[in-house]
Amino acid sequence: MSTSALQTAAPAKRATPTLALGAIGVVFGDIGTSPLYTLRECLKAAGGVNPANVYGIVSLILWSIIVVVTLKYVCFVMRADNDGEGGILALTALASGVAPVRLRRLLLTLGVFGAAMFYGDSMITPAISVISAVEGVTLVDPHLSTWIVPIALVILTALFRVQKRGTGAVGKVFGPIMLIWFLTLAVTGVMNIASRPGILQAVSPAFALEYLAHAPGTAFIVLGSVFLALTGGEALYADMGHFGKRPIRLSWLLLVFPALVLNYFGQAALVLNKPSVISQPFFESVPAWALIPLVLLAALATVIASQAVISGAFSMTKQAVQLGMLPRIPVVHTSSHEVGQVYVPFINLTLYVAVVFLVLFFRSSDNLAAAYGIAVASTMLLTTLLMYFVTHCLWRWRPLATVAVIGPMALVDALFVASNANKIMDGGWFPLLAGAALFTVMTTWHKGRETIVQRIKSESLELAPLIKSLTAGEHPVMRTQGTAVFPGGVARMTPTAFLHNLKHNGVMHRINIFLAGSTDNTPHVSDDVRVSVESLGHGCYAVTVRHGFMEIPNVPAILELVEKQIPDWRYDPADVSFFLGRDTIVATGKSHAMPLWRERLFAFLVRNAAQAAEYYSLPPNRVVEMGGQINL
Repeated sequence: MSTSALQTAAPAKRATPTLALGAIGVVFGDIGTSPLYTLRECLKAAGGVNPANVYGIVSLILWSIIVVVTLKYVCFVMRADNDGEGGILALTALASGVAPVRLRRLLLTLGVFGAAMFYGDSMITPAISVISAVEGVTLVDPHLSTWIVPIALVILTALFRVQKRGTGAVGKVFGPIMLIWFLTLAVTGVMNIASRPGILQAVSPAFALEYLAHAPGTAFIVLGSVFLALTGGEALYADMGHFGKRPIRLSWLLLVFPALVLNYFGQAALVLNKPSVISQPFFESVPAWALIPLVLLAALATVIASQAVISGAFSMTKQAVQLGMLPRIPVVHTSSHEVGQVYVPFINLTLYVAVVFLVLFFRSSDNLAAAYGIAVASTMLLTTLLMYFVTHCLWRWRPLATVAVIGPMALVDALFVASNANKIMDGGWFPLLAGAALFTVMTTWHKGRETIVQRIKSESLELAPLIKSLTAGEHPVMRTQGTAVFPGGVARMTPTAFLHNLKHNGVMHRINIFLAGSTDNTPHVSDDVRVSVESLGHGCYAVTVRHGFMEIPNVPAILELVEKQIPDWRYDPADVSFFLGRDTIVATGKSHAMPLWRERLFAFLVRNAAQAAEYYSLPPNRVVEMGGQINL
């Protein structure tokens, strides 16, 4: 098959070692840079350095990683792949497809909220990662502290400017750099553990439990900082479609997890031996001669971690558009070989503005850490709740087994959400505010589209009877040569563009093809079942098009599939005209579905959505747009 009917591509089959190296470079960037600030923030929240604090906190970090990342995500959640894809939206589609009908709207709401929180994380991760790496220069010269923010802004500006070039070329060096990074974490950790091997006793969960029991109030606050060690956990699941389960699991178990644990324990040993290094235990863990190389390596690692989150936001946006949660947004494909590599200019600019604001407003990783965590913790809790429906409704687990597994996971997630709630006034308000704004936009768009479809169904003419009336009888409508295609219609209903063409031109084309699309709860749909053609007689055909939530419709390529099902018709691009309806939405305040302010927001989103011709990959010189007005 030379041309796919939708702009999508599955990852090529590559050897597991190659995929594992790629996963190291992309999947683990966020969680891999957490040692830059996690233990420092934990000790700060605990009130300082003493053996009880250090042993208890490092044990909490270890067992949090084991329970949340290894057991929950690597061993459990990654089993719930949606045709190989992962992430909160893919899981929402999977769960809503098997859950009881009465609960599907609720699950969709949970998924939309989780996606909105993901965008909040996408704003904070680049800011805190890059600025925490740059802060290492203060150990070289304390007077450089005034340059931390400018240097971080320069790095972040360069990062966002190169997004339009695509990640293909840069991605080739991500894996090797992050491999060096994780080996450096392991080596520095071992060096410091050697000076105080007794810290390895904290491997026992008894130290974590004792710390929680001895000072539960302080421990509850500390948990909000312990969560910083887990912030990249959701990425393991979200990036599963790019690399597969096995490479991600192997990379985690054989390299990333051991390296992180060794580094956290090494930092713990260092602060016990030298409490004065509490302000920067990560950078103090190497000899003076290695400080500058470590700062440079940390800067590269944080840029890679930021790149992974930004790329994830681009992919999430594409999924949200296809699932009807966001308006059509221009998507630029940055590779002719890997169609999954996309660049979304609007999202890139939005993230950049938000990141610059965060850097200028908070100015340090200490302050940013207060804003970090609540968004990711919320997404993790929602993932667990959605997994309940997958285990119970899809995997057919018995209720007792489902509750026995999901219950403890939900309890741990809820505990981390509650502990991060303490940070809301100190900065956690930002991701919540950003998430709430995005949640409002996404739910308004989804509800507005439903309202429009219902309005079309109630007010428009049914297609089949209209075609019969126009082509039969004593005075059939005049016909002209060529093919007219009407994309983006509602199944069995007459497109407004068709009615406008009849009204203004008074003719029908020899061949008329009415396309109505639907998005499946799977990432990809095979071309063998993508189109279904129904003949309405007299050269008119109603075509139902199915596509997955990872795919962008490509109408010319779809017509190549339609051609195989229509006898005596051949798709000739020079003989086809595409008729699109450009409807103006007017907010009247009379809708029972939405209040006036949401009607106005929906109308604004419609006005600023990407052009349908661009979205459907239509040749501009073959497109005819017919205007209309819809009163809400």
